[in-house]
Amino acid sequence: MASLEKDLQSPLNSRLLSCPAQGNWSSFQLVDEFGSGEAYGGLAYTAADSEGQLFNGYLDINGIGNVDNYCAGPIALRFEQAYEGQEKVYLRVMERPHYPLKITELQVRAEQTRYRNPDATRNREQPVPDGDEYIQVEVRHLVRHVAHLPPEVYRHYPANSGLAAIMGKHAQVGVALASRKHTVLEVRALRALRPMLSTAPEFCALNLYQLALMATLSYCPFGQKPATAPIRETRVTFPEQPSVGNWFADALAKSDELWRVDAAQSKAYYPLYEDVAYSRRLEIVPFDPVLYEVNDPALGTEQEHPEKVHFLDDRHLGKDATDTQAFITHNDELILIAVRGTFEIIPDGLRDADALQVTFEEGEGQVHRGFYDAAKKAETFVASYLDRFYAGQKLLICGHSLGGAITLLLSEMLRRDPESYNIQLYTYGAPRAGDTVFTKAAAPLVHYRMVNHNDPVPSVPGSWMNTKAGVYGTGAALMFTNVPVGLSVFVAGITNWTGEAYDHHGTLHHAMPVEFGRQQASSILWEPGCDTITQHAACTLALQQKNGLPDRPGLLRLIFNAGHHSMVGGYVPACWAALRRWQQAHEANRTRVTDSEFDWVEQALVRITRQLRVARQDLLARPAAYVRTQERTIEAISHEVSRIETTHARLSALRHKRVRATDVYGLLAEQPELLAESLQRWRAHPENLKEEQLAQAPDNASNDALLTSLYGHTIGAPHTLDIDSII
Repeated sequence: MASLEKDLQSPLNSRLLSCPAQGNWSSFQLVDEFGSGEAYGGLAYTAADSEGQLFNGYLDINGIGNVDNYCAGPIALRFEQAYEGQEKVYLRVMERPHYPLKITELQVRAEQTRYRNPDATRNREQPVPDGDEYIQVEVRHLVRHVAHLPPEVYRHYPANSGLAAIMGKHAQVGVALASRKHTVLEVRALRALRPMLSTAPEFCALNLYQLALMATLSYCPFGQKPATAPIRETRVTFPEQPSVGNWFADALAKSDELWRVDAAQSKAYYPLYEDVAYSRRLEIVPFDPVLYEVNDPALGTEQEHPEKVHFLDDRHLGKDATDTQAFITHNDELILIAVRGTFEIIPDGLRDADALQVTFEEGEGQVHRGFYDAAKKAETFVASYLDRFYAGQKLLICGHSLGGAITLLLSEMLRRDPESYNIQLYTYGAPRAGDTVFTKAAAPLVHYRMVNHNDPVPSVPGSWMNTKAGVYGTGAALMFTNVPVGLSVFVAGITNWTGEAYDHHGTLHHAMPVEFGRQQASSILWEPGCDTITQHAACTLALQQKNGLPDRPGLLRLIFNAGHHSMVGGYVPACWAALRRWQQAHEANRTRVTDSEFDWVEQALVRITRQLRVARQDLLARPAAYVRTQERTIEAISHEVSRIETTHARLSALRHKRVRATDVYGLLAEQPELLAESLQRWRAHPENLKEEQLAQAPDNASNDALLTSLYGHTIGAPHTLDIDSII
């Protein structure tokens, strides 16, 4: 008797005795967006009734479960079973020491389903006609920990909020279901979009285009709200568009295609996206002050949050600031790093102009001091991230202009790290960052350097330049080419230097427009071996320098080509055109260069070679004393003639070289089904089907016109070389 009284006095029996009514039942079925429940068969579930009683069970093979004999009112259904499989992609994030994720079996099952609608929107019509109730849910609605899951999207059949209100505290986790009804829960597929990138070391047009977009995105803010520690809210959002946070933590995480990488951008350039399981996206770490101690607002300014982890912007550091901006993100295959180029006139311009060479402490040679200071700040930021999230992934690094110079130095620092990182670097319009000793020592670094037509920035700092300290002041120097504002060049404080000259690193890929008669134009992306093609104005001005300085009016004329340095206006369109043309050449089994293009460039190279030889002969015919003063100039001309011969040989090879799938798509060419699906999505946008001349191979009818130069004469055409002005 005493035992019976004790049982009746237990909390559970107290709730049972106070339960207003028992005998209620509910059944439910989890289905994917096609109406099938097989993906969720066997899942363990927990249901709580209005009195807090818990009921546990397993869904059957069709994803159906039920709860019987519970107290009156609705029940809250949830799925808390942790993932217990062996897939590394999940185990790594569950077990990592920093920001370990609470991966449930439900999440893994949802990642294995697919969207029914190509645009990833929810179904307007119910795929399962049976059932008393039909609701659309997401994984975040059915599990306890949601900070790492994507934001919600619009639902046509939301859950009944009134049922949750009746449940009160017992519905804090889970979805409230009505009693005495069969409810079908359509679970949104847990997928994400990821920019397609090849991790193979070989150059491909896909990476050239995709990383150009990422380099442009680096100019955007992170876009987190709130962004200043301490953050006392329980969550952060990423509403600003375009922004790094909105791209990776919001839009792509819920499979929303994006194309804007610049606030002023009007023309759409869509990346090629692949649809992947959510856990294989490019990650932004979660923010959960309860789950992660480092997110605790009590830490004040030491509190961590996504922007602090993924984004570098040191402008607030006062005298220690280098005005460097960069972002980093990763998945299980790669780590993506992008560094912003020149943006603000005063800090960026002065750093660009600080061309004094200093010792590269991490390796060999001398490097540009302004770029080096910024690279060291970026290296500290990147090293902290790699310490937490590096697990053998490939490192894909990109940067434009100043960002290209910084990423070169950063990449060489990382390459020499004991970890032996596997690195690919793509730069756009990058200036020289180191001397010949540095570039030779960094030769093993995989670096693809793109120059767009007559972009002046890769011509500086000139190989003859070395800026002394203390030359800066009002009007002392013009700034480097500034993407949103204007340009700059080294004018003051530059002296002839007797040590190793500045030199370019990496494999050059030059986008060269070719204009023919009848208003026909095309563009060649190739690897010329001479400076005449990529730096024609700079080479001419080098021959015309006065008193050890380049001719100032000539340098100022580079203003007119500043548009070629812009990412949105110059490099991104050129990369898009190169990708489209290579795609077409591959599909039509054509060579990279047509006969008419080959004939035109070959004739131009012959004319250029003739001009240089005449200039050299003219110098050598002068008095011996004068010739001795021009030894470096004569040597430079001879070297350029030799390089032109190399360029001609490369051009000849392109005339017969056909474009392979790997040239276009890299390693992704080995996954034809995935590639076809992604290309279909990309080509669904009218912008990517548009016929644009620079993306088309020309016909072979016209060989007589020449490429028009913006320097006042045509490359390869006869013009006067002012030998008498050479000192």
